[in-house]
Amino acid sequence: MTHEVFNQPPPLIGFDVAADAALTAALEREGAGWAAGDLHEIGLRAGSEEALRWAGEANRHEPRLLTHDRYGHRIDEVDFHPSWHHLMQVAVEKGLAGAAWADPRPGAHVARAAAFFTWSQTEAGHGCPISMTYAVIPALRDNPELAAVYEPLLTSRSYDPGLRTPATKSGLLAGMGMTEKQGGSDVRANTTTATFSNGQWLLTGHKWFTSAPMCDVFLVLAQAPGGLSCFLVPRVLPDGTRNPFRIQRLKDKLGNRSNASSEPEFDNTVAWLVGGEGQGVRTIIEMVSMTRLDCVIGSASGMRAALVQAIHHARHRSAFGGPLIGKPAMSNVLADLALESEAATVLAMRLAGSVDRAVRGDAAEQAFRRLAIPVGKFWVCKRQPAVVGEALECLGGNGYVEESGLPRLYRDAPLNSIWEGSGNVQALDALRAIQRSPESLDAFFAEVGADPRLDPAVRELKDQFKDQDDWEVRARRLIERMAVVLQASLLLRHSPAPVADAFCASRLDGNWGHTFGTLPPGTDTAAIVERAAP
Repeated sequence: MTHEVFNQPPPLIGFDVAADAALTAALEREGAGWAAGDLHEIGLRAGSEEALRWAGEANRHEPRLLTHDRYGHRIDEVDFHPSWHHLMQVAVEKGLAGAAWADPRPGAHVARAAAFFTWSQTEAGHGCPISMTYAVIPALRDNPELAAVYEPLLTSRSYDPGLRTPATKSGLLAGMGMTEKQGGSDVRANTTTATFSNGQWLLTGHKWFTSAPMCDVFLVLAQAPGGLSCFLVPRVLPDGTRNPFRIQRLKDKLGNRSNASSEPEFDNTVAWLVGGEGQGVRTIIEMVSMTRLDCVIGSASGMRAALVQAIHHARHRSAFGGPLIGKPAMSNVLADLALESEAATVLAMRLAGSVDRAVRGDAAEQAFRRLAIPVGKFWVCKRQPAVVGEALECLGGNGYVEESGLPRLYRDAPLNSIWEGSGNVQALDALRAIQRSPESLDAFFAEVGADPRLDPAVRELKDQFKDQDDWEVRARRLIERMAVVLQASLLLRHSPAPVADAFCASRLDGNWGHTFGTLPPGTDTAAIVERAAP
């Protein structure tokens, strides 16, 4: 034995991931306090050694494409490691997929958001099919006959993997196929065609980035005679035959390695029209809006996961004569990261609350969510890579090795800003919402309210919206400012003074540098870090 190992932090396992003051307060505030017990149950599961092992295994043993069986029959299946299925089973059984749509209790979508935020800190990749299954319900309801068949199975808490006739399964998962090689986010440039023949719709074409191809059903955009339309495509038809869904390859992605993303081709693939012919974007945008919400929740979750690792390391590591967490420079960094994390968490939960109330008929919340979701998606998802990178640096070399889990968080960090519309798409969508639905901007300003610490920023924002001549040039600046003002408003109303005051001083008043760890002197960094500590 050459030396004794000391001054290394213990493994961060066996803790309640949901023991998060900002999260639990928001759960109560947004109307789902009744779900606190279930939330802490999944929090303990998320922090367990078993769940963390599943996360590592699901990413080390990546999904494999099986195009044919041993006899040469086309099967187009993807094989996942058992740990992927364990993660999926917990998510579905705990109601993170479609179950909230079948729960009549006020706050059901808030409870689901909090659980999704918590469980995603363990492993984010499997959240993709979970999120799409949650998001498909409101779009599918544009065809009541299809909804009557599929919704009970999509809202089930039974995880039933494998390609079989949907009606024979105890639960279903859903995906979407929107983008193509030539268009990307410009889905109106799609070339996949839909032809009505012998009483059914047949699709021919391709999709460029279709994730979770082992889902049971997909919403797909295709050009029908009446224009771009939305269709439901099952992997297996009601008679038990395989619907043509030719997976050409799986994407070799930067991150999100546990989750399969594919390039399928359709060759007279049977489909059912959802919504009106020519109304494809209007129909599928209901699904996209919900997946955008989950992008915000997922990025807030990823920030929280990285922050917890950084604080845990600093608590148990000594350097230069004392505990790392007590060093002023490190305390400033951790507090700055904690501000960003809490601001993202309260905004994500506020958006979940607006969805919950909007689907129950609240017109004001419907107007607010129409604008606030793209605003939140633009900003929170863009903050995640910077937060995770800084948190990784807090661990130094210990954070740069795979065993720490932080490299996986770092590779995953840019994803949510790209999926469901990148930054420019979100910013321009928010501006379109204001132009088409001016009540959404009214709802936004009603939400931020009146507070002396916010008044100058709110006045400045209102002035910016008076001139629409060069909106596209200013789009990112406008939407970024809206997001920060909204976050500041939420923190001022709902978070302790050290958090709210430091956020406003740095993000609103500009007493801040260009990197984390530049909070102004006098900030109560110790109180901020202690509130955020696991």
